[in-house]
Amino acid sequence: MFTGLVEEIGELHRIGRKGEAMVLSISASRIMNDLKLGDSVAVNGVCLTATTINTSQFTVDVMPETYRRTNLKELQAGSKVNLERAMAAGARFGGHIVQGHVDGTGYIRSIKEDQNAVVYEITPSNAELFKYIIPKGSITLDGVSLTVVNVNESSFTVSIIPHTLAETILASKKVGATINIENDVIGKYVDHLLHYGSRGAASKEKSSGISHEYLSEHGFA
Repeated sequence: MFTGLVEEIGELHRIGRKGEAMVLSISASRIMNDLKLGDSVAVNGVCLTATTINTSQFTVDVMPETYRRTNLKELQAGSKVNLERAMAAGARFGGHIVQGHVDGTGYIRSIKEDQNAVVYEITPSNAELFKYIIPKGSITLDGVSLTVVNVNESSFTVSIIPHTLAETILASKKVGATINIENDVIGKYVDHLLHYGSRGAASKEKSSGISHEYLSEHGFA
């Protein structure tokens, strides 16, 4: 589990490709202090496993499913990436629950300054993602925990403070750039429970008894 608070910006040292499979060699410093083989690292918000480690670099494997669903396929040697180690037990939880399981990508539609903040407008590549995107809800963009400001039929906006821009790769993103999107896991679980029993093989299973009416009656919707 991650928090969406990026620890440092790493750099792609080398990329190995074989079809839709990749091996990324990433240069880093801060996260190398206690990184161990098999540890999870969020790279642009994608949960990956460290497979080799030395004093200044580590490697991770990218599966075809991850290749297809994220923007990692667009990376080149020298690309900057957001890095976060898995959350340590007992640490402060400053962001929100982030799994590193990217739901899809989107593109940056506009970037506008708003006094001391910068507002990014994002259009998801898959309109299905909108059912989990709500004003003032949590969302993760390239591994960064952010709060949704507004949502319309084709895009949503987030407002980013200078500190977040300085500590992540979002500052280098331009209009038209692809960005990884992970929706709030709580919304995904609620949606699954509400519709469990009406999807495929699940329709043969006993209903959980949870409905929109039940959630409303008990103050959850």
